[in-house]
Amino acid sequence: MGHVGHAGGVIVVKFGGNAMVDEALQRTFAEDVVALRRAGLLPVVVHGGGPQISAMLDRLGLETRFTAGLRVTTPETMEVVRMVLTGRVQRELVGSINAHGPFAVGMTGEDAHTMTAVRRPAWVDGRQVDIGLVGEVVDVNADTVRALLDQGRIPVVSPVARGTDGEVYNVNADLAASALASALDAERLVMLTDVAGLYADWPHSAEVIKRLTAAQLEELLPGLAGGMLPKMEGCLRAVRSGVRRAQVLDGRVPHAVLDGVLGDTSPGTTVVPGAAVPAVGADVH
Repeated sequence: MGHVGHAGGVIVVKFGGNAMVDEALQRTFAEDVVALRRAGLLPVVVHGGGPQISAMLDRLGLETRFTAGLRVTTPETMEVVRMVLTGRVQRELVGSINAHGPFAVGMTGEDAHTMTAVRRPAWVDGRQVDIGLVGEVVDVNADTVRALLDQGRIPVVSPVARGTDGEVYNVNADLAASALASALDAERLVMLTDVAGLYADWPHSAEVIKRLTAAQLEELLPGLAGGMLPKMEGCLRAVRSGVRRAQVLDGRVPHAVLDGVLGDTSPGTTVVPGAAVPAVGADVH
């Protein structure tokens, strides 16, 4: 499908972090998504739910363990993950968006085989560690999402996927958003996070890298810590597979999405395809 400027372009937005647990920020996020839709763009939302899942596990007296940044997911944990993501977080988000009209439709990667996953081990000190029902998306059938977009809806997708083995997998929301953006041939991928962007030299400097190419990001990737790693890996995968740009924005700032997508100057960090280009603002050293 062709893209003309902003008109008709698919924008995949990963919603997570503070913006999810702060009611005011969730409200402004919903307003932004509807504003994008009214501007003629086609937003698709993929949401996480880490804090809410951890809180529910805590209430149920179940242990929360992370290995290499990924949640160790037993069958018992998976039941809670699925319940919290699709039964609570997704419902709240659908409700926030639909305060503005009949736009949002909730779904999961399981629906109509939208996402298929395989079990993904974690790597610790060069060896594989089994972390349970954690999946890597290996196939995306975006027909259902496209059908909803054609009807003028805003799909809100929970990152739960089915495997060909019949198991249900917990998928990292950043990587799920990236896989969906690639399959939809999206104009851009937008990741909300709890920081201002990708820092040039954290913790020594709070200077944000404004723009970098896929090649430059690939060089930086091994040195990134924790939560930023799946986000930047997701950005890299997306631009490498045809998404025109990927942005990491500060979700703690009201209307970050609207400013990031329709604003004249792009906040946060933008990743573009290709090798080295002169960076705008902060350079990558």
